[in-house]
Amino acid sequence: MSKRILTIDNQFEAQRIKDILDREGIPHIIRNYHDSAYDGLFTGQQGWGALIADEKYEKRILELVKGK
Repeated sequence: MSKRILTIDNQFEAQRIKDILDREGIPHIIRNYHDSAYDGLFTGQQGWGALIADEKYEKRILELVKGK
């Protein structure tokens, strides 16, 4: 079952995480919360975006992203 694993602060962090997970072969989705109609109004509340993946990968993702 997929779930929100991380909040992503910006586009650069999203790219770094995507590169790490692609290299490891971990399926994931990076969802961007920016809405041009509201000029990014909701990014202050929800962050730039979120990493969504199957919960069975959560521990490994957190290890990879945190550098452990």
